[in-house]
Parts: sequence; structure tokens; C-alpha cells
Amino acid sequence: MGDVIEAVMSRGGVVHGTVLVEAGITRYRLRAAVSAGVLLSPRRGWLALPDADPYLVAAARAGVVLTCVTQAKRRGLWVLAEDGPHVAAPPSASRLKLLNDKTTVHWAVPVQPRPFGALEDGILNTLTAVANCQPFEAALAVWNSALNGGFATKQELARLPMRPAARRLLEAVTPFADSGLETIFAVRLKWLRLPLRAQIWIGGHRVDFLLGERLVVQVDGGHHVGAQRAEDVAHDAALMLMGYHTIRVTYVQVIERWHEVQDLIMHAVAQGLHRAA
Repeated sequence: MGDVIEAVMSRGGVVHGTVLVEAGITRYRLRAAVSAGVLLSPRRGWLALPDADPYLVAAARAGVVLTCVTQAKRRGLWVLAEDGPHVAAPPSASRLKLLNDKTTVHWAVPVQPRPFGALEDGILNTLTAVANCQPFEAALAVWNSALNGGFATKQELARLPMRPAARRLLEAVTPFADSGLETIFAVRLKWLRLPLRAQIWIGGHRVDFLLGERLVVQVDGGHHVGAQRAEDVAHDAALMLMGYHTIRVTYVQVIERWHEVQDLIMHAVAQGLHRAA
């Protein structure tokens, strides 16, 4: 049964039996593989390897397609938060056996046709689902991540039929944004109308953000301890001697306690610390 296993494995580990039959494998052999425990049948017509991706198995069992932030995360895009599985289903579908009680179902007609047996949405469907589901800054972070990673281009997105939320994202998307944190930081400070640059080199080291001409904002993650912390302190001192002012905050502050970060920046801007002497 090696060729049967190989055929299923080459198609992601979960596949509709019709696809295998069209590839030349008889239904008799498929039934024999299930009887022998070589393959599982999560739903009538579907076949899966015993060690197949649990999300794909669950999608086949439920008769849905993985999409939105769930699929974005699976593709390695920057996702701020996933409140549960996000799946797509045809508008005519009913009595779905959902992945769990936190599952969000997207009923919209896809902008990109889904091939028969698809369990994961393509990038265009994924991005439009994100646009219509997530808050603006979270959605923009996903879109920027997709363009930065070469998953899509602004030109092809512009040709899609879009709702207003997606059109707004298209106008704001920046293909060169390096991370979701960079996107969120820029969106939340846009009202200041001050120059903001991310990931630039000053004094031989990269800084996270430079606001105006002289205000540096560094965002520390959990790894900023020990030797890394000592290096950060030395760099802060070097920046000070070059006439820069540094505000150092944590990732959690930016994402969950933005008011603290904004208050620090407002105090610095009020004193003109963002300007060159």
C-alpha cells in the first residue's frame, strides 16, 4: 500500500477519495487501506493518514475550509491574535460540525475560486476574509506581512472585488513593513503627523523606531535580559552621547497597554525631544 500512502502524503495527508480515484487508485484499494488502518476516514469520502495535520482532519470532518487569521497564521503571516479557528463554508451549507465552540464561520462567496477538495484557503481569500473580520490595525499587520513576504502584490489585490474595509487596507498597505508590531506602532501614531522610521541603523546598531529626528523608541521582548540587556544599556548610552533620546517599552505595553506608551511619547514630544538640537 506504499503507493496509496505516498499519494495521500503528497496531497497534504488529507484528501478526498475522488481525487485519488482520478489519479488511478481504485476505490477497492482505498477501502482496503481504511480497513487495514493505514488510512482513516474522518468523513464520508475523505481519507487521511493517521498522523495527518489535526487542523486539516478537523476541516475535512466539518466540511469547511481554513481561512482568515487561522490560515494566515498557518502560512507564517504576522497575526496579532486568534480567538479560535476561522473557517469558510459555502453560503448554502447547513448543520456544520464545527471545529469547536469558538469557531468563526465565514459565509462569503470567495474572491478566488476554491478547487474541489480544498481544505485551506488561498492567499487572496485569506486576506479578504481578514479584511472583513479583523480590526483595522490587526488586519493591516496581516496584509503588510503578506506583501512583505511575497505572498501577494498590491496590484493583484487592487483587481479584486472588495468591500470598503478591504479598500481601506489597500490604500494603507505598506509592502516594506517588516513586522506586525511595526505596522501597529505606525498606525497608532499616525495622528501625530511626525516622521516615523522603523528598523534603521544608528551608531552601529539597529533601533526599532525613530520618531522625528531624535526620539528613539525601543521595544523589548522577553529575550532582553542578561547579555542582551547589557548591550541595550550600552547602546542607549551611545545614543545619548550622539544627541538622541531613548524611550524603552515592552512588547506587552505596545499591544495591551498602549496608553502607557503613548503617554511617554506625548511627554517627550511636548518637550521637543524629537527635534534636533
